[in-house]
Amino acid sequence: MDARDVPAHAIATEIARASYGKLVAFLAATTRDVAGAEDALAEAFAAALQHWPRTGAPDNPEGWLIAVARRKLIDAARRRKVGDEASDHLRLIADELAASETGPVPDRRLALMFACAHPAIEPSIRAPLILQTLLGFDAGQIGSAFLVAPTTMGQRLARAKNKIRRAGIPFRMPEREDLPERLDAVLEAIYAAFAEGWSDPDNPRRRNLSVEAIWLGRLVADLLPAEPEALGLLALMLYSDARRAARRDSDGRYVPLAEQDVTRWDEAAIARAEGLLRAASALAIPGRFQIEAAIQSAHVVRRRTGRADWGAIERLYDALLALTGSPVVAVNRAVAVAQTQGPLRGLALLDEAAAGGRLDGYQSLWAARAELSARAGHVAEAAHAYQLAIGLESDPAVRAFLIGRRDALATQPGGSPSKTA
Repeated sequence: MDARDVPAHAIATEIARASYGKLVAFLAATTRDVAGAEDALAEAFAAALQHWPRTGAPDNPEGWLIAVARRKLIDAARRRKVGDEASDHLRLIADELAASETGPVPDRRLALMFACAHPAIEPSIRAPLILQTLLGFDAGQIGSAFLVAPTTMGQRLARAKNKIRRAGIPFRMPEREDLPERLDAVLEAIYAAFAEGWSDPDNPRRRNLSVEAIWLGRLVADLLPAEPEALGLLALMLYSDARRAARRDSDGRYVPLAEQDVTRWDEAAIARAEGLLRAASALAIPGRFQIEAAIQSAHVVRRRTGRADWGAIERLYDALLALTGSPVVAVNRAVAVAQTQGPLRGLALLDEAAAGGRLDGYQSLWAARAELSARAGHVAEAAHAYQLAIGLESDPAVRAFLIGRRDALATQPGGSPSKTA
């Protein structure tokens, strides 16, 4: 590749990372054709990669992309429509989109999120649809996150987009009284995006998802300052993001939460999270995200006391499990109980959570079982659990950490675990 290509490619890549959802939302606002907007934008990016290396990136790359995508949309509309209907439709598109060619592109992401969460959209597909339209996740990524085959997920997403277009679902903020029923899907999608970005801190594209999710969470919280779950979600993400720098040591090795250097935590982000959690609690309507944020707050107490407040964490997981019934929450609760009542009690609760094999492929179950078995002196069981956790882990730094923990078992009495990963 010619060296002069690099800046143009870099700009196109950065725009794709930072503005994909913004551009799709703007393009789809008039036509309500999300799939068409995605296709037109994909063609615009392809044109950018063809032209920008030769001509240089434009001063307003977002506007350039919108202008090209607009022409693709108009061409597609012309092919679909005839007569007066076509003329009116094309004029509407042109009038709505022309302002984007030279000026800044209006941000309609929040309106798109709530359109995707419209009651006409099947509830189970609302969060996946938001992830794809706002952040550009493909069906494979979304299917993996929601335990659905990629082909099946792709079909469901396509049907949802067709529903938006055929039903004429408007891309505008719903009336305030209609917001709460759509809020759960919006918050779930934002958190899923954050979790995807949080899962791999060494991958720049995934890191950007976390940043994007926090931005979206802040947008919703600003819009709905009296919605405690919106405040709770933003607090939860900020608590987690505050520990980003401490998740790896200076050599890039994974550091678990209990061993992180608290001086590397972002005090400003924690302070913002604490303020949001207090504001949410004052509204006296508890919910999942508020409880999860409170659990994080009980962990960051370690900055002052040297130890997380495990009693509070256990009680909060009790409340969260009662609210959600989630087996994943049950695993986390078992780890908390092990801190207050000992590893044997924690292992018994892990057995209950994993009953029926429903979590056999869940890496955190086996990592937790390995740690608690080692603490209980059950070396062979710990070695077996570490082997399974290592096999299920995709992050190289976490795999290396688990391998180290497994190999350290050999120094314990009666311990001679295999060293094959």
